[in-house]
Amino acid sequence: MKSGRKSSAFRRYKTRSVTTMLLYVLSLAITSIGFDHFRLTGLAAYLLAILPALPILVAMVVVGLYLAEEKDEFVRSFWLEAMLWGIGPTMALTTVWGSLTKFAHLWGMDLFLVYPIYCVFVFIATAVLKRKYR
Repeated sequence: MKSGRKSSAFRRYKTRSVTTMLLYVLSLAITSIGFDHFRLTGLAAYLLAILPALPILVAMVVVGLYLAEEKDEFVRSFWLEAMLWGIGPTMALTTVWGSLTKFAHLWGMDLFLVYPIYCVFVFIATAVLKRKYR
């Protein structure tokens, strides 16, 4: 992959991503404090529990915006390929784990982990693809 100047689309993506992840950390802190110090029930508990998921949803939109704004077709193709390589192993792992949970009574994987697992696989795919396209 080329190592030249990063595109303006990438710079916007980076700014949006950092902001989104800061909001994610803040929402996790708020949610943890809320559940640790207050006996929340009902609608308040559901709303607070959903709070950390919102920045993750925004992160997905941020990636979509980046892909729509990026003018370099190779770069777009590179990231789409990395994401596909991230989706496949994530689906395989969570499907197998779900079967083990259902039929072998293994402890259930926390669904909260699916997005971080996906990110790890995308990171690995990115490293492999950078070597491939060097």
